[in-house]
Amino acid sequence: MWRYVLEKNWTQNLILIFFGLIMVYYWGFVFDFGYKFDWSVLYTVNETYGENLGFYLIKGLKLTVEISLWSSAFALLLGVVFGLGRLSSFKPYYYFSTVYVEFFRNTPLLVQLFFWYFALPQGLPESWRQFLFSQNYEFLSATLGLSIYTGAFMAEIIRAGIQSIPKGLLEAAYSSGLSYFQILRKIILPLAFRAIIPPLGSEFLNNMKNSSLAMVVGVPELCWQSQQIESLTFRGFEATTAATFIYLSLSLTISGILNLINAKLQIIPKEKRTWQHKLAYTIFSPFDFIFQLLNWIGQLFSSKKNRLSPQASKTKLELLWYNLWLWTKKITSFCLKTVFILALSFLLYKAIMGIFHLNWTIIEKNIRYLLIWRFPSNEPGDFFWGLGGLAFSILMAVIAISVSFFIGLIVGIARTSKYRLFRIPALLYIELIRGNPLIMVIFWVYFFVPIFTKVYINVFWSATIALTIFTGAYLAEIVRGGIQNLPLGQFEAAYSTGLNYFQTMRKIVLPQALKQMIPAIVGQFIAIFKDTSLAYVIGVLELTFVAQSLNNRLMIYPFEIYTTVAFLYFICCYLMSIVAAKLENRLKTDTFRLQM
Repeated sequence: MWRYVLEKNWTQNLILIFFGLIMVYYWGFVFDFGYKFDWSVLYTVNETYGENLGFYLIKGLKLTVEISLWSSAFALLLGVVFGLGRLSSFKPYYYFSTVYVEFFRNTPLLVQLFFWYFALPQGLPESWRQFLFSQNYEFLSATLGLSIYTGAFMAEIIRAGIQSIPKGLLEAAYSSGLSYFQILRKIILPLAFRAIIPPLGSEFLNNMKNSSLAMVVGVPELCWQSQQIESLTFRGFEATTAATFIYLSLSLTISGILNLINAKLQIIPKEKRTWQHKLAYTIFSPFDFIFQLLNWIGQLFSSKKNRLSPQASKTKLELLWYNLWLWTKKITSFCLKTVFILALSFLLYKAIMGIFHLNWTIIEKNIRYLLIWRFPSNEPGDFFWGLGGLAFSILMAVIAISVSFFIGLIVGIARTSKYRLFRIPALLYIELIRGNPLIMVIFWVYFFVPIFTKVYINVFWSATIALTIFTGAYLAEIVRGGIQNLPLGQFEAAYSTGLNYFQTMRKIVLPQALKQMIPAIVGQFIAIFKDTSLAYVIGVLELTFVAQSLNNRLMIYPFEIYTTVAFLYFICCYLMSIVAAKLENRLKTDTFRLQM
């Protein structure tokens, strides 16, 4: 009887409301946290500074949106260029695109931002350096770093989307007489973008959250402004809470827009369209006219070109013009390839000369600090025997990976439950954590957990706990996707044999789902290792913090320091990427590689 009552939605809603009220009651009346909330700092004029500090968050939000829009646009452009390069049969283009994608995907964004801001200007002439810093170089370097970093991920998404198109469709397009660019514009990209809108949308969302790292190079965006309010008023809890909900609102807004775009691109009969499809068609109807106009211009151009084809030619003059057009096309293609090879050779020469002229003595003297960082003495207060640098980053990543996997597994299973009692709390945890940047989660754990628990947490454990909580939310979504990707018949067949829910999950569902989830889980583990660099913001002696400390001490060797750090991160991440690629190739059934 109790099980029958608990299965009712209204019963589960009442239980959730009851527990919510209990939490509110204990928060305000039973537990004395010793902290007096003062939300007025966000909407009243501060008597000390004579201004409304809440406007700081609005200014930061404006800058966050600007950085996100500019970097997303450039990243999409880079993603298309290098995504096509990853499928090109022109080997120099293919290898250059591969190097770009692999290097920038396997080094932390924070290290890249430090390189663009601190190291790059040192390699430029003095006049160029002065010009850059007179043009708001903080904003430019943050936008450049975000664009290049996100573009590498978008390139892989676009490559995978194009490769998902059946080989026969490409062969049919070529056999119909369409040129490369016609096939690309009319067949490949339209079909590919329908498949890649969800993962591409996730990258737009990640790019917005990654814009919070612009604070490390002096950009006063939303996260920076919340910390500024905390330093002026000592009301960090209120300021960080407001920034958290602004980030969450931005994430939900972007997700809603991307869902509408996805609904607009879906090909569904008119009678089967839901309210979401109707809303999407209404909102994006003005863009249909623009696309129709572009399509008409493309058809007009194609019709003129088709009149030069040998099938349509009726005179020797038309055939002569057609051959002339073919030769012009071949010469243009040859010239473009030659210019590309020359430019690539120049870049390669500059890179080799730059590496050759690095002060290797400085690297040799400081590589030990970057790898293990031992404190000057072995005092009892030394944490983890004085370890730091890369060793600390690996240790932090291993702990976070081990714990977050079980969190993700439990929350992911709860997310797929038919009971709201489990599904709604899991959903709230996932959306709240995934809707905010990792740097905000680190601030919450380090600055505000001690206020309420009265227990000081070491910076290492604060960053590790934040990493674990953050990664657990992403792994939970991977687990949910893996479980829901299985056919419903698997569950029904298991229940029909007499297995209960837990036996079904343990013996039938999870073994099959984990096989599909392994590549995504390994990819998330790579992200954890790169994200250990964010522990820099609270002073953890991991690799990025040690590198920044050495750079501040040496002052004139940023190229040597950040190049070495990027190389160390790249080696670790690339080795894990190789494992992920082998697992993906081993588990997938289709091994055909599409070449453009």
